[in-house]
Amino acid sequence: MRRIIALAFLALAAVLLVQSVGASYRIQNINTTIALNGNNTTAQVSEIINVYVSNSSYVQYNKDRIALNLTLSDWQSIIGPSLTQYIDNPEYGLYGFKFFPGPLVRGANNYTASLLMSYYVKNVTSVKNVAPRLFLYTFNSAVLNFEHAASGEVLPNDTTFTITLPKGAVIESVYPNPDSPASLVLDNNTNVTKVSWYDGEPLDNFKLTYVTKQSLQNEVGSFFVGIYKKLGILTYIIGILVIVLFLIYTYLRASH
Repeated sequence: MRRIIALAFLALAAVLLVQSVGASYRIQNINTTIALNGNNTTAQVSEIINVYVSNSSYVQYNKDRIALNLTLSDWQSIIGPSLTQYIDNPEYGLYGFKFFPGPLVRGANNYTASLLMSYYVKNVTSVKNVAPRLFLYTFNSAVLNFEHAASGEVLPNDTTFTITLPKGAVIESVYPNPDSPASLVLDNNTNVTKVSWYDGEPLDNFKLTYVTKQSLQNEVGSFFVGIYKKLGILTYIIGILVIVLFLIYTYLRASH
């Protein structure tokens, strides 16, 4: 009887071993997008990781997907080390991290799923006021965290890297030349809203600079905010009253 039970346990272990060996995940492609901010140097990063899931793994994936206590480290042990933040500022780190493992989509012989990571990174760009209401932004290439080859930073295979520009931004310089748009013309082209590089692209000596023009309304608002921060609320209110009284005086004088 004991021998039969032992054999049954061995058979069950063999079945579990076969299922474990048959279970597999494979990252098919990665899309990393940086949305640059037109008002500060912080950027939002979105990573979409499309994953192949074998038929023997879909049950376990669904269990992991609805588990509330799994961390990014847990998912890295499940999917693989390529599941990481590809944009990071070592000095300031990142914040607002969110992770969404998507539902399984059935294919002919397997399943696929999209995993979304979203987070914010500080000081992705630096900014300089180069003319009245005109600001020059420079991308901080130190935040790139892709593969490190002998030649320097490089995009992994099956990876797309996209930068979305603020509204109205004009690219001053970019290196290497983007894969999309294929023929980028740097001549006050405000129609370019994003630039992309594809898998295998070397990112060593990466460079991107662009200019934005602040509206007169925003400039006035920034002026008063600056006064408030430097001089305090009382001086801020007095300054506003002086301007209001001056406008009233000018109006009354013009009406006579």
